[in-house]
Amino acid sequence: MKRTKFIQKSTYPGGSQALKDFIKHNLTYPEEAKKKGIEGDVIVKFKVESNGNISSLKVINGIGYGCDEEAIRIVKKLKYPKSTNRKIRVATYKKLKIKFQLPQKQQIKINYEIVT
Repeated sequence: MKRTKFIQKSTYPGGSQALKDFIKHNLTYPEEAKKKGIEGDVIVKFKVESNGNISSLKVINGIGYGCDEEAIRIVKKLKYPKSTNRKIRVATYKKLKIKFQLPQKQQIKINYEIVT
């Protein structure tokens, strides 16, 4: 017997890889966090309305130093498609983990030879 889910949850256009790419290209590392060397994950909970708009943003787990605000800014820019389930407008809740990781500094290798 085939089982079907009644409610289709809204999904980001292009799937999870497209969502990761969007975050990667739009994330601006906060200066205060850079100066303090802050890294970590910010978890944001939000609601995707039936018209695709984002609402009810809330930071569940934050790390401060401007990272929480940047995570909220990124989530506000997300665009989901309009969704209806059997002609019923349904809003869905989502959680998103945004990773803040400082770029690794490249080590410079110097090759030298002592000639006497």
